[in-house]
Amino acid sequence: MNKRIAPEAARKGATRRDLVIGATVVGGALAVGACSPLDLLGIGAKSDVGAFGPFIKIAPDGAVTVISKHIEFGQGNHAGLAAIVAEELDADWAKVTVEQAPANVKLYANKTAGIQLTGGSTAIANSWNQLRQAGAAARAMFVQAAATKWGVPAGEITVKDGVVGHATGKSAGFGELIADAAKVEPPKDPKLKDPKTFTLIGTDRVRRKDSRAKSTGQATFTQDVHKPNMLTAMVAHAPKFGATVASFDATEAKKVQGVVDVIQIPTGVAVLAENTYAAKKGREALKVEWDEAKAERLSTDKLATTYAEWAAGKGTLPEKTAWQGFDSKGDFAKAPQGEVFETTYDFPYLAHASMEPMNCVAEVGAGKAKLTFGSQAPTLDQLNTAKIVGMLPGAVEIETLFAGGSFGRRANFQSDYVTECVHIAKKVGKGRPVKLVWTREDDMQAGYFRPLTHHNIRVVIGQDGFPVAWKHRIVTQSLMKGSPMPAKGLDETTVEGAKGSPYLKATPIVDAQALLPDNGVPVLWWRSVGATHTAFAMEHTIDQLARKAGKDPVEYRLALYEKAGATRHIGALKLAAEKAGWATPAPAGWSRGVAVHESFGSVVAQIAEVQLVDGQPKVGRVVTAVDCGVAIAPDQIASQMEGGICYGLSAALFGKVTLKDGVVEQTNFDTYRVLRNSEAPTVETYIVPSGNAPSGVGEPGTPVIAPAVANAILALNGQATTSLPMVKA
Repeated sequence: MNKRIAPEAARKGATRRDLVIGATVVGGALAVGACSPLDLLGIGAKSDVGAFGPFIKIAPDGAVTVISKHIEFGQGNHAGLAAIVAEELDADWAKVTVEQAPANVKLYANKTAGIQLTGGSTAIANSWNQLRQAGAAARAMFVQAAATKWGVPAGEITVKDGVVGHATGKSAGFGELIADAAKVEPPKDPKLKDPKTFTLIGTDRVRRKDSRAKSTGQATFTQDVHKPNMLTAMVAHAPKFGATVASFDATEAKKVQGVVDVIQIPTGVAVLAENTYAAKKGREALKVEWDEAKAERLSTDKLATTYAEWAAGKGTLPEKTAWQGFDSKGDFAKAPQGEVFETTYDFPYLAHASMEPMNCVAEVGAGKAKLTFGSQAPTLDQLNTAKIVGMLPGAVEIETLFAGGSFGRRANFQSDYVTECVHIAKKVGKGRPVKLVWTREDDMQAGYFRPLTHHNIRVVIGQDGFPVAWKHRIVTQSLMKGSPMPAKGLDETTVEGAKGSPYLKATPIVDAQALLPDNGVPVLWWRSVGATHTAFAMEHTIDQLARKAGKDPVEYRLALYEKAGATRHIGALKLAAEKAGWATPAPAGWSRGVAVHESFGSVVAQIAEVQLVDGQPKVGRVVTAVDCGVAIAPDQIASQMEGGICYGLSAALFGKVTLKDGVVEQTNFDTYRVLRNSEAPTVETYIVPSGNAPSGVGEPGTPVIAPAVANAILALNGQATTSLPMVKA
């Protein structure tokens, strides 16, 4: 655990005070400048860090601003991050606001990822100790300042709701003590609160800080950005991945009123105009000839068949492709005799389909580069921009705005839509702002996808009805392709959720392998990453095994969890079963299905109540129990479970991207069906009490709902679900 306020400096053996180069009181608020030699190398952007470190600013009226290194794109993390600081600082929650941090990996790196990035449900988890220490250190500075000023022992000072006080009746708000507190050396090892004394964390007082601004339209998203002399750009992309521009004719496009220019960039042809409508009409009038010599021409139905053949040990594997093992133990060929259960599962490509399509504003010229947009991975965006404009990454300025969802889409190794905007802005030059706008169709057809995946499972069942040997084959594309730091060996993001499963731990013999063939379809992590398919494969298989054994699915799981020592799974499952009334009959015409899965450090158990209407599943109620460590914001945890369930259910019922001869067939929500409000279930969320450090909640609710629904259908009619989506077109 690193207990210093300036993490990077601490690791280099320097204190924050060693880096301070000047301090002044401006307008009654303290500002401290700090600089590191690393800045000069372009590793971190230059920045002004206040007396209370890079995460806290305090105004003359005592208002506290928490600097968030994580983007807010709907998941509500700003509230939780602010609450961590406010709890240790004893700030007045009503006077706490949140500000987005600048792009500066040296100060604001995700401690889990090593770069400035929001993802993997790590925002709260990687900030927990860091922000507690920041808040506690700032509190200690105010306490010492007051003690010195009043001539009393620091141990007699109290702090509550931003007011520092003493039994003598003396008191002062944070704002009144700023100048004195700024002179206090920040403690290197501040004393943290006993969680039993928390008054804010874990209460329903921790509500979102951005709700009003978003409800009133005051919040700024990229599409809201309008800068003087700004141009709007749209790009004509090739209909097939890998195709390039052979030639283009911009004659008609330039006749469209408002079109300013048409230029070629590496990914297509960009139309620049005075507004979005003109850019769109100009793109429609553009004529482009595509060179498809290296274009991807696959069709997903053929690809799915090929994957199934490889998983079954048939056909010839692609060159430089081999099976890679995980969690294997024992010799499957020597497994005991017993009943054999076999199944396969097929999962389609999925679109991220966030409500706000991709967009970015870039200004390039005069030795400067600035990006204004919802940046999910500022470090990657700085690196990729720097390559284009010929600057040090740290010199690339990024102003991060709110974003309307991502689900993984806004963070990819290539910074695809960002670099498109930078290429265009570089050609425009002179620092003139350029806003790149992707339509829904662009995002659906030219973006990244959750990969198409196949599972082949063969289980030998012992006399007690439990697995004695498990053979598992997974065929999918690697998500780490193009990484600046490619994984050595197996790309574990493709098998997480199967790897480490308590079911495999409880099985004596395991032969688990993955095959990661490559093709030209761009793939990317999708909300819950590997768990998007592994949770379904493991949980639906377990229910079928329980059915074969004539055992209750909950009791069957509990027995396996006991064998595996999965105590958190046991706690979550028992809580969900209790709250759902698992021991009582389901309502007439309905059935219940259960699923449990661990991802991003959290265990989620869900019980879904399902009925079939005209042969199609309708989900009425979902009871969720989540073990996510300390529950900082219970209301937000419930919201994330609800959102994750609806997102996962949408994909389970309807989600499917198909390609025919290399062309994506889905274009918008008319052909890529999503869950409607009227189809959303009632969700009840229960949190398992825990003293463990917080773990993820943004993604863990998503992968559990599909197998819970499939298991309810299995209980209803005995039919297994072997491919998604459940609703066939």
